[in-house]
Amino acid sequence: MAEPLNETHDPLLRSWLATANDPGDFPIQNLPFGVFRRKASAEAFRGGVAIGDQVLDLPAANAAGAFDGLAAKAAATCSQPLLNDFMAMGGQARSALRLALSRALRTGSALEPKLRACLVAQEECEHALPAAIGDYTDFYASIHHATAVGALFRPDQPLLPNYKWLPIAYHGRCSSIGVSGQQFHRPRGQLKPPQAEVPLFRPTARLDYELELGVFIGRGNTPGEPIDLGAAEHHLFGLVLLNDWSARDIQAWEYQPLGPFLGKNFATTISPWVVTFEALSPYRCAWTRPAGDPQPLAHLEHGEARARAAFDIRLETWLETARMRETGTAPALLAKTSFRHAYWTLGQLVAHHASNGCNLLPGDLLGTGTQSGPTPEEAGSLLELSHGGKKAILLPNGEARSFLEDGDAVTLRAYCEREGHVRIGFGECAGRVLPALS
Repeated sequence: MAEPLNETHDPLLRSWLATANDPGDFPIQNLPFGVFRRKASAEAFRGGVAIGDQVLDLPAANAAGAFDGLAAKAAATCSQPLLNDFMAMGGQARSALRLALSRALRTGSALEPKLRACLVAQEECEHALPAAIGDYTDFYASIHHATAVGALFRPDQPLLPNYKWLPIAYHGRCSSIGVSGQQFHRPRGQLKPPQAEVPLFRPTARLDYELELGVFIGRGNTPGEPIDLGAAEHHLFGLVLLNDWSARDIQAWEYQPLGPFLGKNFATTISPWVVTFEALSPYRCAWTRPAGDPQPLAHLEHGEARARAAFDIRLETWLETARMRETGTAPALLAKTSFRHAYWTLGQLVAHHASNGCNLLPGDLLGTGTQSGPTPEEAGSLLELSHGGKKAILLPNGEARSFLEDGDAVTLRAYCEREGHVRIGFGECAGRVLPALS
């Protein structure tokens, strides 16, 4: 299941690019992939790799002769404006390119003079979605979030009995997924306040964020072919941050009997850099299931692989209000938690998704669902932090929030750190709420 540690993970590695050796998200041990072009240019989007405060232009580096063999084929595939074909090449091609990049960017590399000309400052770049997302499935992998939200929506039965037996999910909307920096208008919808006799159609008053991770599918499977749990991660390319914006009042009125619809499909934001599973390998941790809970059925049981089936990815949510932006006040940290608390693993999500023969395609996106930890302070949404809007959250500048207001910007951040290894990060997943259209 797990990629073995190799020379690319060596914590002593340093890059000839000085900013890659400073504390930050993108040291040489990370090397995430994305698509970019220079801002306000007519350039085509193409594949790039984040290193320090720069982006290495992969087509330019390949043209400069930085790669050979399988790595060169992979880099050539990254010349396209989308990474679907690169994702479809699988783990061997991805690892070959990652190794070649690591060697080329290290201190002492003979390729330094050529590759310096292939760097573009991140602040000069704009990003597009890294892949054409054919399908988007959002799971519900945090039992702490599921229980807290269930208590608000269904006080008599917060956690439905199937939750502990299979990974719950719904089919999301691809057309409204945007990359970090996305701005969207407050959605309108049908909702029914408790005191109203009939539903109303108006802008949502309970707009929320959801702190999630997104998983990009790499190699797909043919229709009718299940994916064995032991091979599930070989079908995954990497991870991004994901914010599944939610209109809680619209959601509450519509979600039964068929689940989320207009309360969820108006906007979803992801971070631009896809962190590979190989880069995350040092930060694996044990996945456990409480002894009193049902243990997974055979097709979802990791067995001995439980010891490394989870990831300790630290997650944070930051809020910047319009007033903070106007006064130059720093954003407020709302909550932080870790993906290690997830009730279901990434491998289980994939194996369950394909267990009925559903075919997954390169570039498909899976959301983990809101990630909340075991304590109230680790909640991954305002719905939980404000106890369903009953308890306003006081911000450092004196403002208060139960749900998001127009002009609010939410930024998700994530990183991994462990003694004996170099910290790696995901960059930012940022989005801003605009007023509803009249």
